[in-house]
Amino acid sequence: MQSPISMTTLTRRPGWVQEFQSFIMKGNVVDLAVGIIIGAAFTGVVGSLVKDLFTPLIGLLVGGIDFANIFITLKGPHLATLEAAKAAGAVTLNVGVFLNAVIQFLIVGLAVFWMVKAISRLSFARKEEPAAPALSTSETLLIEIRDLLAQKSI
Repeated sequence: MQSPISMTTLTRRPGWVQEFQSFIMKGNVVDLAVGIIIGAAFTGVVGSLVKDLFTPLIGLLVGGIDFANIFITLKGPHLATLEAAKAAGAVTLNVGVFLNAVIQFLIVGLAVFWMVKAISRLSFARKEEPAAPALSTSETLLIEIRDLLAQKSI
């Protein structure tokens, strides 16, 4: 005769579910997830900084060039702006858009470098001196013998 199926048998989770849950709840994974979310927001801010502030200033310094409109037309009409060329169906190499992406990457890299440097300075400032390791019994006895010998010779 077969035994009836109990409720504990039906609600039993596979072993990998428990492993996955412990993996997800580890501090490193949670820290990584928070870092990715903050990094995405940080990239948006730096992207705006590059697009809306730095690129116009750099363009002004090099003679009023708008980097977004530096492109090479491969096929189709060559128009004054990238938007107009795309609207006309032209195939383009978008050199200026690539330059903007490189500038944005360099600024993000520099900002992350300075942020990590500042955080590491703060963490070094907070570190306490490690406690001296406890002496073993034999080391303690040797110190006592040394002190007794030093007292006898005086």
